[in-house]
Amino acid sequence: MAELSIRIDFGPELRVGPGKIALLEQIAALGSISAGGRAMDMSYRRAWELIEELNTIFGKPVVESRSGGRKGGGATLTPLGLALISRYRAMERAAAAATEPHLKALAGEIANA
Repeated sequence: MAELSIRIDFGPELRVGPGKIALLEQIAALGSISAGGRAMDMSYRRAWELIEELNTIFGKPVVESRSGGRKGGGATLTPLGLALISRYRAMERAAAAATEPHLKALAGEIANA
């Protein structure tokens, strides 16, 4: 079955897509930028770069980090970060519903080739 993937372009280098949304979801679930990155097989540095890209796009933080090291640190999503996930997933569901017959038809063409 074919699947639809959504990427929102706010400018040439300003994008939000499934990878950044998945990272936010991992950070929310695991309470840490480093743990969220590890869950996606990426370094803390790369995870932080993606978070910074989101902060740049929206002009305010999507994640709040707490320093403190062992058992004292961590990260949570800001209301913007939570809203970003919610809105992205809603757009994804709406687009998937709207394109389902077309995706099925295209997948059928591949199977018939």
